[in-house]
Amino acid sequence: MRYKVCICYDGTNYYGFQKQKDKLTIQSELERVLSKIFNESINIIGCSRTDRGVHANNFYFHFDTQKEKDTVKLVVSMNKLLPKDIYTKSISKVNNEFHARYSVISKEYIYLIDTGVYKPTLRNILLEYNKNIDVSKLEKASKYLIGTHDFKSFTSDERENTIRTINYIKFEKDKDILKIRINGDGFLKYMIRNIVGLFLEINEGIKSVSDVSKILESKDRTKLGKKTESSGLYLNEVNYERL
Repeated sequence: MRYKVCICYDGTNYYGFQKQKDKLTIQSELERVLSKIFNESINIIGCSRTDRGVHANNFYFHFDTQKEKDTVKLVVSMNKLLPKDIYTKSISKVNNEFHARYSVISKEYIYLIDTGVYKPTLRNILLEYNKNIDVSKLEKASKYLIGTHDFKSFTSDERENTIRTINYIKFEKDKDILKIRINGDGFLKYMIRNIVGLFLEINEGIKSVSDVSKILESKDRTKLGKKTESSGLYLNEVNYERL
């Protein structure tokens, strides 16, 4: 039997999603709790490998077991045993064709930036940029990234295939908080944090809007500045194919 689970989490205290030896991760906590509930070793497959300090509003994973349990009661059991910074939202039973990672059509990440005065209580859940942002300039820059491109310049990933498709980039301002929405078919390691880092360099005049296409074409990570902090990044939505 295959279970599909949707969770949300505050990634501040974790070394990312993926299990690592002697490190506290989201995966290790979930497998610990599920193994206790089912009284057997449970291994889960996640929809993404979020990095250290990255958060999630909707993160999906699946796991297999021969044991059948009521999904409503299972949600309750998980939330009783999980730490307070991980929360199970829903669980459903799915057929074996569903795969939390490979059945994904698209993902939406959001990045939160505080453009107002420094707020120490929010430093772990957004980027404390504390400067004005020219959104119109960033909107012009973002247009160069929409569509299918080789994003080798935007990742430290050494994999051969660095071609990805970005469906949209949207900017939403609510008082001092700027929310950047980025939707695509998949993302490379640090890709979004590098994109946002470039946007901030453009905002500060370090780079120009026209530099975006040059950086894409260069396929050279050294053409970019620093990536932004993980604190502002959230996996927001995951869209799956219908099976």
